[in-house]
Amino acid sequence: MTEKYSRLPRKVVVLSMSAALGGFLFGFDSSVVNGAVNSIQSQFDLSAVLTGFAVASALIGCAIGAFAAGRLADRCGRITVMVIGAGIFFVSSIGSGLAFTVWDLVFWRAVGGLGIGIASVIAPAYIAEISPKAIRGRLASLQQLAITLGIFAAFVSDAQMAGFAGGASNQLWFGLEAWRWMFIACAIPAIIYGVIAWKLPESPRYLVLKGRREEARAAFAVVLPTSELDEAIRTMEQNIAIDRAAAKSASLRGKMLGLAPVVWVGIFLSTFQQLVGINVIFYYSTSLWGMVGFTEANSFAISVSTAIVNVVVTFIAIGFVDRVGRRSLLLFGSTGMVLSLGLMTVAFSQSLVVEGNLFLPHAWAVAALVAANFFVVSFGATWGPVVWVVLAEIFPNRIRAKALGLTGAVLWCMNFVVTVTFPILSQGFSLAVAYGTYAFFALLSLIFVSIFVPETKGLALEGMINLKFSGLWRSTVRR
Repeated sequence: MTEKYSRLPRKVVVLSMSAALGGFLFGFDSSVVNGAVNSIQSQFDLSAVLTGFAVASALIGCAIGAFAAGRLADRCGRITVMVIGAGIFFVSSIGSGLAFTVWDLVFWRAVGGLGIGIASVIAPAYIAEISPKAIRGRLASLQQLAITLGIFAAFVSDAQMAGFAGGASNQLWFGLEAWRWMFIACAIPAIIYGVIAWKLPESPRYLVLKGRREEARAAFAVVLPTSELDEAIRTMEQNIAIDRAAAKSASLRGKMLGLAPVVWVGIFLSTFQQLVGINVIFYYSTSLWGMVGFTEANSFAISVSTAIVNVVVTFIAIGFVDRVGRRSLLLFGSTGMVLSLGLMTVAFSQSLVVEGNLFLPHAWAVAALVAANFFVVSFGATWGPVVWVVLAEIFPNRIRAKALGLTGAVLWCMNFVVTVTFPILSQGFSLAVAYGTYAFFALLSLIFVSIFVPETKGLALEGMINLKFSGLWRSTVRR
């Protein structure tokens, strides 16, 4: 970090952490279903297909919310959209907990997904817009840290409620089963996030975009030295003027199957982040370990321990993303995922059927647990946070909002595909087939990053268009 930013981190970090609370809500709400899967399947007598759809229903809303978030943020402001997302979270949590049938559960989960999708796009964009470039990667990684903390909190909450009730399907308070309270608990962080988001300063870029120069200067004063305020505003005004002049070309369209190459880079990063199957661990781990012979209590304990590992390794990413670089971390992560998913595939191929129940011999059960946690380490320290950082950086300013909306929607669509198909793959075929599929996509991610993904470490957002990479990249930024 340069000397001129020596007094800035505390203010900038506080703002970034506050914005990243949307990630906490995102992680909590999307993962709280983990402890409720078996109870939902049993209570509503669902097939594997309907179980997968019920679990994945939130992701439908996620795709819509992510796609719309960028445009809403440019029209209404980053802060207003954050508060809207918090309100959506709150309503969804109550509706999901009081669902009478699987279909109204699906509806309320989809509503909650709108909030998740909004948070997944707005928080990293806001953080990128207020952060000095020297520490932007670390601050943007706070979003993923908040997500992992939300996942951890959801797992702990699920385990505690199931423990108090003697099982997720048993009644806990006021005649409602424990799995219902798992969803209702989401209302608490939703309220906290809404209140904090309301008090955040608006993004300086949005304020300049709307011609509110003095307000933008006050917002910049929080994150920049006084001597640099006027220059920063002038630079931003110039870039916005350039963007407006180029409005006719501010399109995602290009010569590569209708889209610009840089947009395809973002789409494939979003796709591979999900098709490696990471959210199977966070949505299904309790039922997954139950499928191979672990008790419900032990399955909850394993899920919580995995969430702890996920939180710890995110700190590794925060420490290295601005030192090692984005591309190197992605390559390292892909390599680790190929190895760990390959071992999980082999381990689950050794499962046996004993008295009608699936059973994993002790040695292979240990191997599967070790591999699962190595997979979480490989993803959590690299692809989890780094993809969000890269997506916030690679797009030219004039298309950033639209491109983030599109890539965010793709990410959630791929998450939906993985979440819906896991029960079908695991129950209709085998766990080995499921994890073999994820290992294949991890290998493809390694090949893709090595060929197509550039390094963006230390480059200013407003100057990203001046990148000089391969002919593919140059053809992208010239559009």
